[in-house]
Parts: sequence; C-alpha cells; structure tokens
Amino acid sequence: MTNERIDLPQGTLDLLILKTLAVEPQHGWAISDRIQQISKVLQIQQGSLYPALHRLERRGWIKAEWGASENNRRAKYYALTKQGRKQLEIETNAWRKLTSAVDQVLNMV
Repeated sequence: MTNERIDLPQGTLDLLILKTLAVEPQHGWAISDRIQQISKVLQIQQGSLYPALHRLERRGWIKAEWGASENNRRAKYYALTKQGRKQLEIETNAWRKLTSAVDQVLNMV
C-alpha cells in the first residue's frame, strides 16, 4: 500500500457506494471502511462520503434508516433501492466501457 493520493474521476464514488450497498445495508463509516478494505488504496474522506450519500438519497438510489451500530451507537444505515440497483447496473456498464476504451489507448503500440 502506498501513501500516494488517488483522486477518483467524477461519479466514481457514487458507483463505489452503490456497489458496496448492493451487498448489504451499511452505515457511513462501514461503507468507507469496506471500500478501503477491498481496494487496499482508496480512502474515502467524510467530506466526500456524506455529501455523496445525501446526493444518492435525493436521487432515490438509496434510502436511510436509523439503527444501532456494532458498538451499539445510533447510526444511519443506507440501503440500495430498486431504482438504485438499476442505476448500479447502468453505472457499472458505463464504467466498464470507459475503462476498456482507456485501456485500449494506453496499450496501443
């Protein structure tokens, strides 16, 4: 793992959040932690995470409910909606097309 900062392209954080919530509802800190665990390099700061969660909630892609966290503290849990699952599929397909196209250019001889 390196200390080098990686800036996510616009919209990527939304995709990562949607994918993380596709597994199970989670609170904000758990979403950030899971993304870091899986990626080994991405660290999502609260200043980026919570505005993204609110944006996704406004769009109807996720919903929030209050509950108790693992350490029995009050936490807002986020879950994917039916519309959010559809959007996850759309965003995943768009991401794969984009990364494939960029990879083709980077690998040209």
